[in-house]
Amino acid sequence: MNEQQFKTRTKQVALRVIRLVESLPMTKTADVIGKQLLRSATSVGANYRASCRVKSTADLIAKLSIVEEETDETLYWLELLIESGLVEPDKLKNLMQETNEILAMTVASIKTIRQKPKS
Repeated sequence: MNEQQFKTRTKQVALRVIRLVESLPMTKTADVIGKQLLRSATSVGANYRASCRVKSTADLIAKLSIVEEETDETLYWLELLIESGLVEPDKLKNLMQETNEILAMTVASIKTIRQKPKS
């Protein structure tokens, strides 16, 4: 997968989360979880874009580590939506799968970068 394809995937997840949050019931719990989910999910793509413009390997690892953290946090909030009964599991299955794939690719990228010999 190339850089542009990954940018597109992360943006699509953010857009899906925006639509999800807009559809949540108007309760205090849904509002709090929704805001947290919105923040973390939109941060994934933003930080990945920033990682594409870094000037050093250390900066790249730092930015991708933020992508990893925010992606994992997004999964946490999605899990809470399901486990709290606010959203049916079937409605989030595909979104969670896509988010898990983004997380796995990010972790693999960080691992690969760390294993490269320094020049």
